[in-house]
Amino acid sequence: MPGHVLIAPDKFKGSLTAPGVAEAVADGLRRVDPGLPVRMAPVADGGDGTVQAALASGYRRVPVRVGGPVGEPVDAEIAVDGDTAVVELAAASGLALLDPAALAPLTATSAGTGELIRAALDEGARTIVLGVGGSACTDGGAGMLTALGARLLAADGTELAPGGGALADLDLVDFAGLDPRVTEAEIILASDVDNPLLGPKGAAHVYGPQKGADPEQVELLDAALARWARAVSSGDVADRPGAGAAGGVGYAAMAVLGARRRAGTDVVLDLVGFDRLLQGARLVITGEGSLDEQTLHGKAPAGVASRAVAAGVPVVAVAGRCQLSPDRLRAAGFAAAYALADIEPDIERSMREGAALLGDLGERVAAEWL
Repeated sequence: MPGHVLIAPDKFKGSLTAPGVAEAVADGLRRVDPGLPVRMAPVADGGDGTVQAALASGYRRVPVRVGGPVGEPVDAEIAVDGDTAVVELAAASGLALLDPAALAPLTATSAGTGELIRAALDEGARTIVLGVGGSACTDGGAGMLTALGARLLAADGTELAPGGGALADLDLVDFAGLDPRVTEAEIILASDVDNPLLGPKGAAHVYGPQKGADPEQVELLDAALARWARAVSSGDVADRPGAGAAGGVGYAAMAVLGARRRAGTDVVLDLVGFDRLLQGARLVITGEGSLDEQTLHGKAPAGVASRAVAAGVPVVAVAGRCQLSPDRLRAAGFAAAYALADIEPDIERSMREGAALLGDLGERVAAEWL
C-alpha cells in the first residue's frame, strides 16, 4: 500500500517525552520495513509538553531564566517561529517544580509565566500561545500580570506579597505600567479546563487541594480570588469556562490580556501542522502513558483519533497501560491499542525500559497493520 505512517503521540509521563515515544515506535516499524516512509508529529494537550511539541515541529528554542513558583530561579524555554511564540506555564509556575513535601498553596505565584510572555514579546511575537496546566499556584494570574508591569496594592499603598493568599488584602490594581505590547498581541489560551474562577467548581475548590491547600485555605483562596475579580473586572469573565484554569491564570489572561480560549489539543495539532502531515497517510499511531476515560475528554490521543477518522485514516494507539474496553476504543475512533503492560507487567521496568519496549510494540503494529 502507498502512503506514509504518521506517528503523533503524547508523552509517557515519567518515562519518555513525546518525541522519544515517536522515535521508539518508528524504530520498531523500520525493523519490519526499513524503507517505510514515516512522519513524526509529537503532540500535547496544551499542558506540559506543548513547547516540546512545537520544537519538534521546527520551532526555534529560546532559553529563558525566570522565577519559579516560590521565586527560585528556573531555567525554562519558549518556542518561536516567526512572529508566533509558544509559552508553557508548567515550565515556570508548575507544581512539578516544587518538592511534594513543600507545596505553597498560599504563596506560589504565576510571575514566572509572565516573564515567559515578556520574553516572547522581546522575540517579536505577535501571537502567543499560552499553554496552561499543572500549575502550583492559585493566584488568579496576579503574579503573571505583575511580571508584565501591573502593581497590586494594599490599603496602605504597599505592594502585595506574591501568591493567592495575599490577594485577601488587595485594595487597588494599577495597570498603568502594563507592558503595552501585550494588548497588541493575540493571546491564545490553550486549555481544556472549563471551570469558572470562583465557587464550588472554581479554581480554589477543585484544584487547590492538589496544590496543598487544606479546607480552611481553600475557603481563604476562594474569597481572595473573589476580591481579585472585583478589583480587576466588572464583567462576567470570572464565570467564563476556563477562567479557573491554572489557578485562575485563565481569568487574568482573558480579563486583562484579552486572551481567546481554545481547546489545548486543537491548538497543538494546528501548531505542528497535523492536518497537512495527515494528507496521504495510510496509518496514524498515537498514544500516551495511560489510555483511560480521561483520554476521551480532551486529551491529545483523542484529538488525533478524531481528526484521523474524519480524514478516513485508521488510527491505532500505544500506551503504558490501556484501561478502555474494545468497545470504548472503537467508539473513540481507535482501531486497536497496544500496551506495554501486555508485554511487561513490571511497571518499574516498563517505565525504565520504555523506549525498547515501545520498539517491540512498533514491530507488532507493523506486522498487523502494514
